[in-house]
Amino acid sequence: MDLVRHLRFFVAVAEEGHFGHAAARLQMTQPPVSQGLRRLEKELGVELIRRSTQGAELTSAGRDLLPRARVLVDDAERFVGEARRLRGHHDVLRCGLPSDLDPAIAAACAVSLSRLRPDHHFRMTTASIIDLVKDVRAGLLDCAVVEHPSVVEGLDAGPAARIPRSFLVPADHPVAKAKKPTVRMLDGLACAHAPRATNPPAFDLLIDTLHVRGLDPVVLPTHSAGELVAAVACGEAFALATGTSQVRGVKRVAMIPDDVALRLRTVRRPGTAQPAVDAIESALWKLAR
Repeated sequence: MDLVRHLRFFVAVAEEGHFGHAAARLQMTQPPVSQGLRRLEKELGVELIRRSTQGAELTSAGRDLLPRARVLVDDAERFVGEARRLRGHHDVLRCGLPSDLDPAIAAACAVSLSRLRPDHHFRMTTASIIDLVKDVRAGLLDCAVVEHPSVVEGLDAGPAARIPRSFLVPADHPVAKAKKPTVRMLDGLACAHAPRATNPPAFDLLIDTLHVRGLDPVVLPTHSAGELVAAVACGEAFALATGTSQVRGVKRVAMIPDDVALRLRTVRRPGTAQPAVDAIESALWKLAR
């Protein structure tokens, strides 16, 4: 049995409290996760997770073993990351960005880095925020830009820059023409957004914010800026986005700007060159107001 792999299943289910959410986080289907956890429990001879119609709950044995399981999983990922670093490219700064980040923000970070390191190489990759944090912890990335709030314990995190966002709505929707638009007017539209599994804390905060304003939308999961804009343009959903560019079939509407601002910050491995992180943070703060 691949112990680390099965422990990864256990940690994901324990932290998500739900087999489906854990599978989405691991980018797998649910049956292999459930089967793998059962195999781990059989191998250990203890029940770790109690299944229920509401989700998954830790047993007393699961609570006792979870901290050690986290250490083993993190150590294994860090070991792999350090081995990959030793293969070469020691002078390459590896920075991660959220998959759904506005290309203009990504470009601003890249330009700032290139000005700082004209004679050095850097590589930017994209992933979900939860995977970016995991890759920084494992040593696969030197630093990353992540949305706040997110779970970043054990990493050095910078201050959050608040970047304005507006609501993207279908151009022919009543809220697009209203003199005093309100969030309640979006009732009937889905909310196009990255899946909850990509960053549960920020996802839950947004849904709570909309709820306080009287809106409980169905969430339409999207995995790229293109999918998000397309869902809005076809009249199916609304979304939140940075920038000011106009897109056919879509109207930007400013509502509750302080509540829905995109908060971005850097996270890094201890020992990562601070000037590189400062350059990225400088780009983010220039976009904030």
